Amino acid sequence: MSSLSLAVRDSTTMLRRNLLHARRYPSMTLNLLLTPVMLLLLFVYIFGDAMSAGLGGGADRSDYIAYLLPGLLLMTVGSTTIGTAVSVSNDMTEGIVARFRTMAIHRASVLVGHVIGSVAQCLMSVVLVGAVGVAIGFRSTDATVLEWLAAFGLVTLFALALTWIAVGMGLVSPNAEAASNNAMPLIFLPLISSTFVPLHSMPGWFQPIAEYQPFTPAIETLRGLLLGTEIGHNGWLAVAWCVGLAVLGYFWSTSKFNDDPK
Repeated sequence: MSSLSLAVRDSTTMLRRNLLHARRYPSMTLNLLLTPVMLLLLFVYIFGDAMSAGLGGGADRSDYIAYLLPGLLLMTVGSTTIGTAVSVSNDMTEGIVARFRTMAIHRASVLVGHVIGSVAQCLMSVVLVGAVGVAIGFRSTDATVLEWLAAFGLVTLFALALTWIAVGMGLVSPNAEAASNNAMPLIFLPLISSTFVPLHSMPGWFQPIAEYQPFTPAIETLRGLLLGTEIGHNGWLAVAWCVGLAVLGYFWSTSKFNDDPK
């Protein structure tokens, strides 16, 4: 077999291993998935009328659902990848990776299996949160098929980027608890972005903090694609952030993984 065929075979095996782990131990994924679902229900039904006033133009609760859901979909991606950091840290600390190093397998397949499995879980989680959003009133009547495909591509690229960052966090963490704590910015950053309120409604000194981070342009792009509105320069910024984070996470992760164990 060629080296490419071996890499694909071994990566497929590692992917199957990670999906089996996720199926047998679903508590981590479910706990992380509950956070965006609970925030969605809380902000729509408890704070919806008050928060919609910040949108202006006589917006009501249904308008706020349309505004809120795209941000929570990307927050779902961030929260799901925390499980990846924990899973990678467990592999590194429990000795299975040391065992893999002694076997005739493609070395990078261990990380590739984690990454592909995590992206698949992110997309399934996004679909579930999106279904909850539709059930409580979200509608995307103005988006075209092309915009829906672009939205799916953006979510996939964003999940890939954050997953590689989460893998790196898991590799540098001494245990699962530290990995979970190190990955907390993936949930914290959406809270200080344009997920819940527009940037112009924030204090002037805080607006740059919310604007110049990866989640805000991705959220604004996804919001524009799902609602059929203009995305302006946010599309290019979102893609640039995704590609930059993916490349950074890939080289960081592979460098740490290829270091000789101490």
